Formats: sequence, structure tokens, C-alpha cells
Amino acid sequence: MDIKLYSSLLVVFLTSNVWTRNIRPMYDHLDQFDWSLYSFECPQGCLCPPSFPNALYCDSKELKEIPAIPARIWYLYLQNNLIETVTGNSFVNATQLKWINLNKNKITSAGIEKGVFGNLKSLLYLFLEDNELDQVPSPLPPSLEQLRLARNKITTIPAGVFNQLENLTLLDLQQNNLPDGTFSSNTFQGLANLMQLNIAQNSLTKMPPILPASVIQLFLDNNSIEAIPENYFNALLKLIFLRLNNNRLTDAGLPDKVFNISTLLDLQLSYNELTKIPAISVHLEHLHLANNKINSINATQICPIPIAGDYVYERNLPRLRYLRLDGNEIKPPIPYDLMQCFRLLHAVII
Repeated sequence: MDIKLYSSLLVVFLTSNVWTRNIRPMYDHLDQFDWSLYSFECPQGCLCPPSFPNALYCDSKELKEIPAIPARIWYLYLQNNLIETVTGNSFVNATQLKWINLNKNKITSAGIEKGVFGNLKSLLYLFLEDNELDQVPSPLPPSLEQLRLARNKITTIPAGVFNQLENLTLLDLQQNNLPDGTFSSNTFQGLANLMQLNIAQNSLTKMPPILPASVIQLFLDNNSIEAIPENYFNALLKLIFLRLNNNRLTDAGLPDKVFNISTLLDLQLSYNELTKIPAISVHLEHLHLANNKINSINATQICPIPIAGDYVYERNLPRLRYLRLDGNEIKPPIPYDLMQCFRLLHAVII
């Protein structure tokens, strides 16, 4: 029952992320706003569907600048163009914007007029992936819920840029050039409701200091992280999913029981330099350790409880269901005491 519930939650969570990235919003038929008060002008080259009067589609039109956005627009699609600058003139009338997609353009940090996003008081989603930014835009509106900045050239996070973003639930900074020095103990201050933080594929050699306690999913794969400080995860009281694949973690870099996190259900440590399986929580359900340097399994050491006899209540068993160990130096058969400990295992990949 637990695995079914966890799987359902994970699918729902990931599906919701895909939905926010790709789907064009459906409009509330019960919306009481009187659209008849507005003329339905449409910027040249853009699409303004009469059935969706608060959406404006200007994507893939080879635009070099953002047109003047009509006042009625809530959802603005400008992805896959040649836009280099973002100025306030385009948004003078667009005070109700909730969603801006500027992915796959040529926008630089210098090309973003100071305060242009901060002035959009209703903005919930801002997508600036695949541009040429070298720092996180600032200021940003307190209303913001998702900020996607993947695949830019970001090396700088301005001090205090996140301080007022208590509504932000998703921050995506993957595939940038963020070094260790970018992060201080105050970098994420103010992100009281952040659920997903993605700093994968950057230039980190250390874990970023002091993450928001609200984080549920943390992505740090494809960096050069060598060690995790002792008690690092103690303040992350809601962490369920942790991904540290493709780093340089060694046994010496992992304090005892650093992953003994009661909330953690999915731990990914593939493509590191580990020679043994780290200690885990009794609650962990998925463990990925592929392509390390592990050559043996000592179930007595890694079992989070003493290995019991034949008779034990299922509710007291370790919850591990999936264990991946391929690409190591382990040879079959699977040790019997491993199965004695983790009796709920559905798949062991060696």
C-alpha cells in the first residue's frame, strides 16, 4: 500500500511539473471578468484565439522584440524567437499577466530593464530557459510561484533576490555556471515554501549552505561535489527525493548516517566513487548506486535494523523496494542476508 501511495504521489508531482511547462492553460468558464470591456487587438504576427481572450501566442515568429501586450492578457507565449531585450514599454498595459514564457531566445542580463518583472504584481510563472543570462534577474515580484532559468550562463545570484519570494515553489537553475562562491547562508532566505530546487549541472564542489526547510525535491547531480557536511540534512524536514548522481562523492566524504533521513524515499548516488553502500533510513524505498566502485555487500552493516528471524511484522521491516547496483564490481548471487533484511525488495539490479 505504501509503495502504491508513494508512486502515485511521485507521478502526480512530476506530472504537475510537466503540465506547468508544456500545456496551454484551460480557462475557467466561471470567470466573472467582463472581457467585453476590452477591444481584441492582436499584435502583428501573433495569434489571439477568440475562444481564449486572455492568451497571446507569439511563439516561433522570429520576433526580435516583445510587442506591446494588450491589457486583457494573462498568458503570454514568446518562446523560440530572437528576442534580446525585455523593456517596460511592452508591459505598460499588461498589469494582469500571470504567465510569461520567454524560453529559447537571446536575452542577456544587460538586456532586461531594471524592475521590468518586479512591476508585474500578478505574475506567477516566469520561464527564461535557454537564453544568455549571466545572473538571476532582479527584482522579481513577490507573487511568483515558479522561476525557470535552466541552460543559461548564470554565474551570479544577486544578494537578496529571493528574499521576498515566499510564494515560490519551484526554482530551476540547472545547466548554468554557478560556482561554490555564489551561495551564502542567506542566498535562499525568504523561500519559505520552496518545494523543488534544481542546481544540477553547475560548477559546485561543495553542498550549498542552508537550504530552505520546505524543500521536497533536491537535484544536485552532475556537479563535482566531493563531500557532504555532517548533519547537513537535519533541517530539511520534508525532503523526499535527493539526486546526487555524477559527482565525486567518496566513502570518506559521507559522515555516518548522513542519509538517515526519516522523510527520504528516493536516494540517487549513481556515478560516484563509493566503495561501500552507505547507511540508510528504514523508510527509504528507492536506492540508486549504479556505477560506483562497490565490490561487496555487507547486509549486516547496511541494514537499518537488526536482521530479524523468520517471524516479524511487515510494518517493522525496512521499506526498501528498489536497489540498483549495476556497473559496480559486485558479482551474483545476491547475499541471502540482504534479502533477510530488505524483505520488501521488488527489484535488485546487479
